[in-house]
Amino acid sequence: MTSNAPLHDQLDIVIPTIRNLDFLEQWRDFFQPYHIIVIQDGDPKRKVEIPEGFDYELYNRDDIERILGDKAWCISFKDSACRCFGYMVSKKKYIYTIDDDCFVANKPTGERINALEQHIKNLLTPSTPDFFNTLYDPYAEGADFVRGYPFGMREGKPTAVSHGLWLNIPDYDAPTQLVKPMERNTRYVNAVLTIPKGTLFPMCGMNLAFDRELIGPAMYFGLMGEGQPWGRYDDMWAGWCVKVICDHLGLGVKTGLPYIWHSKASNPFVNLKKEYKGIFWQEDIIPFFQQVTFSDEDTDVYSCMTSLAAQVRDGLKTLDPYFEKLADGMLAWVDAWRMLNNKLV
Repeated sequence: MTSNAPLHDQLDIVIPTIRNLDFLEQWRDFFQPYHIIVIQDGDPKRKVEIPEGFDYELYNRDDIERILGDKAWCISFKDSACRCFGYMVSKKKYIYTIDDDCFVANKPTGERINALEQHIKNLLTPSTPDFFNTLYDPYAEGADFVRGYPFGMREGKPTAVSHGLWLNIPDYDAPTQLVKPMERNTRYVNAVLTIPKGTLFPMCGMNLAFDRELIGPAMYFGLMGEGQPWGRYDDMWAGWCVKVICDHLGLGVKTGLPYIWHSKASNPFVNLKKEYKGIFWQEDIIPFFQQVTFSDEDTDVYSCMTSLAAQVRDGLKTLDPYFEKLADGMLAWVDAWRMLNNKLV
């Protein structure tokens, strides 16, 4: 079946889940032209119900073990971090990933937001990480470079990541959830920004798109969930790794539009149990990433990830022995990516 949807043959949608995917019905108009990769977490014997008419493939833990063999341990279990296995098995250039409690949002005009279409616009236009444009994204319709923006920098840099936002339930940590249980995000800001070079950010994986060929091997969501000392830092860990590598390789990261509607607040007490070590650890992890350096020999994502794993091992092992295991996981992830994507190496 032919489709006029942008990049319909070049983009996969990756969804991690432990439940039936009824939410796809609301996304049908926007998602049906695309191939979907479902990563089933939890009990692999449970049948996940998926609405008819969608083109999809589904992987569970048994599949992960079968495909990756002795490297399967680097994929988290009983945590949404398992989604990154979908990035690895995809054969498309672009990835969009979304959580199963996220629905179509509306603009202030009432128009339904095609999040995927906006992500594609973000990815297909350059970023401006080296010099901030005060009129936001200069490549957006109705915008341009402001007076004083160097002409020699107006070609920008390739965009590797498009980070979308959420209306309704904000992506807060557990302490903030506890003190603001009724807070909702109702502000729709019609803007896309390039995150400046040298600036880290807390990446959220529930509404995220990226160029798999440019940055895919860095999109490792770490070791979270069952058997691990923390959780809910999977996407943020990947974001810190991705950002320092993008900065080194001359790639851009955008944030802002599009919005999705985040429908369900997770339990703050459960979240606190998962997050509490990370709340302390992040005060050391952020300065660590701010000091990460790469050599001139680190010319691609693979070599950058290998270098970064060594720096994680040396720089964070005193924080907790877990980070030595995480460094091993990063290396296993890179090896597994090479194994499944040898044509891209």
